[in-house]
Amino acid sequence: MTKRWTAQDIPSQRGRTIVVTGTGGLGFEDALALARAGGDVILAGRNPAKGKEAVDRIRASVPNASISFEVLDLARLDSVAAFGARLGSIHDKIDILINNAGVMTPPRRQITQDGYELQFGVNYLAHFALSAHLLPWLRRGRNPRVVTLSSVAARAGTIDFDDLQSERSYKPMRAYSQSKLACLMFAFELQRRSDVAGWGIESLAAHPGIARTDLLHNAPGRSSTAGIARSLLWFLFQPASRGALPTLFAATSPDAQAGGYFGPGGLGETRGFPAAATPPEAALEDDVARRLWNLSERLAAVDFGAEGDVPETVARHVSALSAKA
Repeated sequence: MTKRWTAQDIPSQRGRTIVVTGTGGLGFEDALALARAGGDVILAGRNPAKGKEAVDRIRASVPNASISFEVLDLARLDSVAAFGARLGSIHDKIDILINNAGVMTPPRRQITQDGYELQFGVNYLAHFALSAHLLPWLRRGRNPRVVTLSSVAARAGTIDFDDLQSERSYKPMRAYSQSKLACLMFAFELQRRSDVAGWGIESLAAHPGIARTDLLHNAPGRSSTAGIARSLLWFLFQPASRGALPTLFAATSPDAQAGGYFGPGGLGETRGFPAAATPPEAALEDDVARRLWNLSERLAAVDFGAEGDVPETVARHVSALSAKA
């Protein structure tokens, strides 16, 4: 990739239904660029006030934007299932899913409503479940793509099956690195399974390098060492709009190949324009990826199914919604 790819290079997204998780930072920039390209964008997050603010900002910048907000709490698997059911009852297809939202290095171990370590549960498992719930509608999409966000931190990650939820020992960055390695392994395994099952879905991964988002302010906190560094050394972090480019490239560019991984092309993949990223060796361990996938289906109570049929949990929600209609 020799050309400096920017958001101006996004092909027209008219007629395409796009789901982006996360209303701030990278998610906001993704939604803004894709709405500007004409896509029908659904921005998903747990805070309706922040969702409304993001939608209003996008409409102010793109007056004719097709943008809406839906509630999705990634710390609750029942919210993930309900979100999938709502979208399935409203839309006949989904063309792009961007698994973006996340939490980074809370200083003390926290758990999701379902009892999973927060970073593993939100960053990885909820997006694994969301992809399963939306799979039938993705299969109906036009050249559908799923883009899952990883991180440069994945390089330090390991999948610790003996302490997957950090119950014995919680170290914030270690748990974060594991969650982002899991995201990357999921993206690769989803592509392998799509190829075998004939789902027709292209799965890709991306990472933003080091970007100026609120992740470090939100979880460790502004007064933490990481939060202070984020505030005082802001110039070391590239703008969120630049950090979003690898994701946007993976989601829309004809040059982004299925199963690919993309990040910034400069300074050790920490900044710059989109380029092919180098996955850590741990992400290429297919046997570990299969084991993690099978375990994740049990933990999230989902089943992708050999044919990508409507998962049972989604079918129940859709039936319930139809009965109320």
